[in-house]
Amino acid sequence: MCRVMAARESILIFDSGLGGLTVYREVVAARPHADYLYVADDAGFPYGELRDSALVVRVVNLISDLIEAHRPDLIVIACNTASTIVLPDLRRKFSVPFVGTVPAIKPACAASITRRVSVLGTEATVAREYTRTLIRDYAQDCQVTLVGSKELAAYAEAELAGTPVSDEALSAEIAPCFLDDGKRTDIIVLACTHYPLLLDRMRRLAPWPVSFVDPAPAIARRVVDLLGPPSPPARSGTTHAIFTSGSTPPAVLARFGIRSDEPVPTSLR
Repeated sequence: MCRVMAARESILIFDSGLGGLTVYREVVAARPHADYLYVADDAGFPYGELRDSALVVRVVNLISDLIEAHRPDLIVIACNTASTIVLPDLRRKFSVPFVGTVPAIKPACAASITRRVSVLGTEATVAREYTRTLIRDYAQDCQVTLVGSKELAAYAEAELAGTPVSDEALSAEIAPCFLDDGKRTDIIVLACTHYPLLLDRMRRLAPWPVSFVDPAPAIARRVVDLLGPPSPPARSGTTHAIFTSGSTPPAVLARFGIRSDEPVPTSLR
């Protein structure tokens, strides 16, 4: 009797650089039998320096090409800036389901004991009306401090490349998150997928212990919810990576379980 093999799911994870690898790590742990395509639009990094209209055109065109070439079953936009600006256009234009990345303000405020929460994001993310709406809707009685960093995403990329910045430079970027007016900040929302790449160092440099909220586990849960119960094939899935600049950092990919001996396309066609 002929056995029909279950179709393998295909999941595309898209970011402006390497920060989305923190999301990939959580999603692949929750969905190990899917095939993955990781796309880093590093030729456009950092997204916070692009005008909104230019970013929409860039990301919509890239996603259109990727859908045509790879036919993913689901796309994760593993970038806060792109999610808050481009997701509405993507959902209007394409029928494939999208999972975005938004600041985890609601769970952070619900969990805070001191009622002091900081949101650490890019300058673009913390300036978005979307972020402020989340605060109005979900902060409850928390004092929420928005901290926009110009440098942290680049620092995270440098960390993965093996050229970490100094403790002094990193401390300067996170210092505004720590407020003490008799009640200290106790939770910091990481509103950029790059920032968990620096998490160990941020914990070490923190002036007092806080909880850092990483959005990746919630994204992984949403992916599972949308795709439903899996039908695992006989073998685990594969992962390939595309970097729009044409570069490929195999040592970095290996740290996230992407084998360097697999075919790794290096540019979009």
